[in-house]
Amino acid sequence: MMPKVAKLMVVDDEPFNLEIIAEHLDGAGYELVTANDGQEAWDLLEHAGEDEFDALILDRMMPRMDGLTLLKRVKQEARFRQVPVIMQTAAASKEQVMEGIQNGAYYYLTKPFDGEVLATIVRAALADRAGWKDLTRSAQRDGQVLALLSEARFQFRTLEDARSLAQILANACPEPTSVGLGLLELLVNAVEHGNLGISTKEKSRLLHQGLWEEEVAKRLELPDNLEKWAEVSFRRDADAVRFHIRDRGEGFDWHAFEEFDPARAFEPNGRGIALARQLCFSDLEYLGVGNEVRFSVPRR
Repeated sequence: MMPKVAKLMVVDDEPFNLEIIAEHLDGAGYELVTANDGQEAWDLLEHAGEDEFDALILDRMMPRMDGLTLLKRVKQEARFRQVPVIMQTAAASKEQVMEGIQNGAYYYLTKPFDGEVLATIVRAALADRAGWKDLTRSAQRDGQVLALLSEARFQFRTLEDARSLAQILANACPEPTSVGLGLLELLVNAVEHGNLGISTKEKSRLLHQGLWEEEVAKRLELPDNLEKWAEVSFRRDADAVRFHIRDRGEGFDWHAFEEFDPARAFEPNGRGIALARQLCFSDLEYLGVGNEVRFSVPRR
């Protein structure tokens, strides 16, 4: 079976901007659907299936219905909740960015934007979308059995290990899809930043070059990293499902990453910890030098 072509909806009231985005994404293999304002986009979405669109690129300032109003409607619909939204705007004050983030727009582009940056942000959003869909399928398949899990401890060292564990452990929790998203961010962080020492700045550069996973694979094979394993423990008690992740890295200054920094909204990475806290782990706490983190999910 041929893999599904990613389908993007691009919403902007300026025809020239629609043309520019289409030109920048030409050759990337995406199917583009355009709308001239938020109302036209919403009319299309109302008749769309849950998996029809893989990402939305919204202008913020538009007649009839602006991008923020459309964003709020999209995120209120259960079938679109996990569709990533990229907000493109010339209005990029801290307050405006935070308003978009709080309503579910975790990716930003400022006008005028660079074609390479656009392509990188789209790839990052689509990769997140694919991960969310995997977690949802896994939750539907394994939820009943894994809800019986009471305590466990796992070691992991690769990105694939982290993705598999996020699926397994999320399915032992209430609302496994949102929990899985937060778990995935923190487990991947333990591999790439913790054990392998890839900084946020380095990861941004690698994502722009399309070389992130290749660099992770290279570093995993370095002699100093062959025996570096991270660990995640899981325990269910009467009140909550509790997690503890520990890596073998030197730690980092986590304080700058606990809350959303609007300056990082325009990068393809650097939001994982804040996303994990906002999505599902309000008690998330780093320990010591930053190579350990604990958090919990209330039992309902």
